[in-house]
Amino acid sequence: MRVEPPESPGRRYVPDSIVGDVCAELFASLPRSDQRQKGELYVRGLLRAEGRKSVRNIAAYVGGRAAEQSLHHFVASSTWDWAPVRAALARYLERTLRPRAWVVRPMVISKAGTESVGVAPRFVSGIGQVVNSQEAFGVWAVDDESGCPVNWRLALPGKWRDNIRSVSPHIPESELAASPLDCAVRAARQVQGWTGPPRRPVVLDLQDADPAAVARRLNLAGLPFVCAVRGTVRVGCADPALPGAEGRAMAAHQLLLMARTLRRPVTWTDPVTQVPGTSLVAGLRVTLGEGTEPLLLLGEWTDPRGWPQRYWISRLGDMPLGAQLRLARLVGNVDADFARISVPVGLTDFSGRSYEGWHRHTTLASVAHAVRLLTGTDGRRGDRPADLPA
Repeated sequence: MRVEPPESPGRRYVPDSIVGDVCAELFASLPRSDQRQKGELYVRGLLRAEGRKSVRNIAAYVGGRAAEQSLHHFVASSTWDWAPVRAALARYLERTLRPRAWVVRPMVISKAGTESVGVAPRFVSGIGQVVNSQEAFGVWAVDDESGCPVNWRLALPGKWRDNIRSVSPHIPESELAASPLDCAVRAARQVQGWTGPPRRPVVLDLQDADPAAVARRLNLAGLPFVCAVRGTVRVGCADPALPGAEGRAMAAHQLLLMARTLRRPVTWTDPVTQVPGTSLVAGLRVTLGEGTEPLLLLGEWTDPRGWPQRYWISRLGDMPLGAQLRLARLVGNVDADFARISVPVGLTDFSGRSYEGWHRHTTLASVAHAVRLLTGTDGRRGDRPADLPA
């Protein structure tokens, strides 16, 4: 009998029975029993191994050197399809987490070398620097407190699109040609297709994308949405609440500054500190170009003086402004749980050249994230839901 190493400070032990029950449900689509067993072993290794979650490190915690080769083959070279596993995870989270929205968030993974799939120098606007990195677009199931990744698209720069078939010959052409907006919309549509009704809103943080293109693609997909935009985006005022501005085109921040008398206070809770806060919010009907359908432009002031600090466009029907702002701020839950759970369970640790391997590792790490979150062993969340397998 192998003696288990102690848990890291701040993390609690996940009972074997719970890991087994969750994996049995989520890996039911894997056609062979040995694949289902290896999937469970890999998840256990992600939950238990210390440091970087390489296959060697994972194997050391679940089977030693004898397991290393078989686990490497299971992730990098096996034939199992990750999409049914993600679909099962999405439905599982619908039942246990009961998400309020699907949040689409880009993830930039810094890499020291050039061999990992999708790695290239790219400009990261959030830090204003060129970073040697991978870029992936994740769809997260998010409730008022926390979130869990469900689906992923990996962006492939030109050199990888040209050469990827030499290492991953079965990639669909649609994956190779996908732009960041394509990645985000297709991933969100796929999740919605897996879970069916109710049609949950999609929250996007794609400030570098063309807002008109975002609105057009999501309208065609029939998805209600709220998307972060920059204050400099040009909009046309279509709101009778500002008669002096109606019909004029201007930057979003200028238009919202004219609407300061329409602001209302909205309360929310910080996802990291759990401390409540208050912002001022105003919303105006706008268009994003000639012939486009009106959308809502949302502005938030955390400091009541001067310009708004954040901006969004939305198509969420008659949802009140306060509810829309709290929905838009769910991106903060993703950022908090990415750092608190995803990174520790190895979501960003795959370093191989295989496109399929990246997706399989990321899928298994998403399962490990769900186990940490829903069992309350992530260091923050309390009791697990009553219908989580015991």
